[in-house]
Amino acid sequence: MRALRAIAIIVVMALAMPTLAQASTWGGIEPGVTTIEGVRERFGPPSKETRQKMENYDTVTWVYEGDKAPVGVNRMTVDFGILMPDGYKPNLVRVFALEPKVGIFAVQTVVDGWGLPSAAGDESGFPTMVYEDGLIAVFDKQGQWAQSMTFTVHQQLGKGAAAGAAPAPTRAPAPAQPTPPAASKPGPTPGGARP
Repeated sequence: MRALRAIAIIVVMALAMPTLAQASTWGGIEPGVTTIEGVRERFGPPSKETRQKMENYDTVTWVYEGDKAPVGVNRMTVDFGILMPDGYKPNLVRVFALEPKVGIFAVQTVVDGWGLPSAAGDESGFPTMVYEDGLIAVFDKQGQWAQSMTFTVHQQLGKGAAAGAAPAPTRAPAPAQPTPPAASKPGPTPGGARP
């Protein structure tokens, strides 16, 4: 409860200050825009690469950890392959997740960098902030430091989302054409976000 109050106080304080433009990007990566070549150019080859075929789509997951992880991050996971209105794009970033080191992304740092969240609440005991632009930030139980930051394509949250508990979007918004149903096994799904 104290963590939620701390987030609420910071959000109220942030209302008094000018906010920066919200973005669903970090480190030059933007889901639905950045290519596999762009990620390689920016961060080099991954520590680990996994290729899967899910529902007839080829997907790739890159993991950067150890000395290959970006500065201040324990692990970065990038999933490629997204269903767009004009078809499946195997070389575009679908979603990426950061597991920052303690002390890197405080609540105020996230608000300063991405603006006010579209929704904030408690998800399984962890304070969570959700941005329609595609950022989902989960904090430690004390509500001080981000434990994970997941970047997806734009999320349609709907009315009343900001007042209640943070939603946990698991799929990207449906493109203009029908998308295949979500895979039953864990892992990336075309057009979906990592849990």
